[in-house]
Amino acid sequence: MPRDVILTPEGLTKLKDELEHLQKDGRREVAERIKEAREFGDISENSEYDDAKNAQAMLETKIAQLEERIRAATIVDPSELSSDIVGVGSTVHVKDEKTGKSQKFTIVGSAEVNPAELKVSNESPMGRALLGHKKNDLVSVAVPKGPARKFKITKIDVGV
Repeated sequence: MPRDVILTPEGLTKLKDELEHLQKDGRREVAERIKEAREFGDISENSEYDDAKNAQAMLETKIAQLEERIRAATIVDPSELSSDIVGVGSTVHVKDEKTGKSQKFTIVGSAEVNPAELKVSNESPMGRALLGHKKNDLVSVAVPKGPARKFKITKIDVGV
C-alpha cells in the first residue's frame, strides 16, 4: 500500500511540470532514439535498440509513478495554516540551545524534501520534533551520534 503523499501547492506544481516534461519531451526523445536504432538494421542483435527500449520502459515507469503520486496527493491548503502551531507547509525559525545558531526549516511532505533549501520532511527527525509545537517551545531532536539536540522555536511563518 503506497504511503500518503503530502504536497504543498508549490510541490504539486513541480510534480505536474515534471510529468508534462516527461510525457512530451521525454517520450519524444526516446522515440527518436528508437527510430535511430532501428536504422542500424537487424534489431535482434542491436544494443542501441535494446538500450532505447529499456530507456522507454524506465520513462513509462517514472511517468506512471508521478501520475500516481499526483492522484494520491493530499494538498496542504495555505489558508488553513496557522502561525501559532507548526504544520506541514510551515517555515519554522529555531535557535540551537547549545550553539546559539539560528536556522529556519520548511516542513514539507517527503516528496518535496530538499536539504539545500532546508526543506525537511514531516517524517524526518527534525520535522517530527517540530510538528504540533508553538513559538517558544523547546523541542528535542534525536541525532545519530551523541545526545539529542535542543532547539527553541523562535518564529513560525505560514506558506513556503
